[in-house]
Amino acid sequence: LIYNDANDYNILVSKTPEGRWQITGLIDFGDMVESYLLFEPAAALAYTYTRRREMIVIDHAYHGNASALIDLSPYKFKGPGGQGPGPWTHTVTMPDTYRGPYRSSDPEAAQKYAREVGELIARLEAEGKAPAGFMAEAALGCGGQVPLPPGYLQTVYPAVRKAGGVCIADEVQIGFGRLGTHFWGFEQQQVVPDIITMGKPIGNGHSLAAVATIPEIAAAFANGMEYFNTFGGNPVSCTIGLAVLEVIEEEQLQANARRLGERLQQGFRELQTKYPVIGDIRGSGLFLGVELIKDPATLEPAPELAQAVVESLKEEVILFSTEGPFNNVLKFKPPLVITQEDTDRILETLDRILKDKG
Repeated sequence: LIYNDANDYNILVSKTPEGRWQITGLIDFGDMVESYLLFEPAAALAYTYTRRREMIVIDHAYHGNASALIDLSPYKFKGPGGQGPGPWTHTVTMPDTYRGPYRSSDPEAAQKYAREVGELIARLEAEGKAPAGFMAEAALGCGGQVPLPPGYLQTVYPAVRKAGGVCIADEVQIGFGRLGTHFWGFEQQQVVPDIITMGKPIGNGHSLAAVATIPEIAAAFANGMEYFNTFGGNPVSCTIGLAVLEVIEEEQLQANARRLGERLQQGFRELQTKYPVIGDIRGSGLFLGVELIKDPATLEPAPELAQAVVESLKEEVILFSTEGPFNNVLKFKPPLVITQEDTDRILETLDRILKDKG
């Protein structure tokens, strides 16, 4: 009976846009699950399938804290204690349409940011190299809750595939209905990746993670070099994961994320009219960011204010955090089960704190 649950779980998670997916790794164990046993197999799938090593990532992205994944995480290797990228890591500009080189007022911003990926591939090919893959979230969490501009991945994915690389979607923070509009973040970009990584919400607190890919990539991984982990396919964890999926569907948590996310964004916009320190409001569903600034003209970041607001909210038992290159973005990623009463209290409390701090 338990092993039947494991098979059911594989079927449910595999309901992605093209219906061709299979779970190549389903693992459970401790805090390092996502790094050692999730992203490393995803990268290994790309390396094995393409027989290449070069990887393209977005600046300030975070994909794990194991040594091999730190090399693919600018958030880590460019931050305190970081030692720079590995020789096979190639970074492109974060497509931030609020303070990046191409802003929301530019209708071609997405294509201009995406063009950088094509130019990077051309430079690699001139050096006799080619990408193994491109790894990205559809909305960058550690980058400051920055959603990729519409059309970005629709331009990037074909360029990567034309060069023989694979496209990896990091759904650890944004998957499982959190964005409200779709179950998977990449669906907002109207693309289908070759590899998907899943973690965090997949077990609702139980340490569980998974990697899904298409059959041809999975087949290439079955090359005789045995891959295993002690807790792979743990039937108890599969049962827990199945229960999480059932609750998301039965309690309509994706719809809840969309409805309350819209309510929060409306409330944040109303606060923005009162407090010019709110420079930008962005995100989708219950994956939201509020960027705090000192000067609307220069967009000078306000990290001290952001940290002070987070600490004041914590005293009210409301948990935000700070993110972004300047640590000035209020990051809000609450449980999908929050209520309208919760959102109203959040907005009222934030209003009071900004009035006091401003």
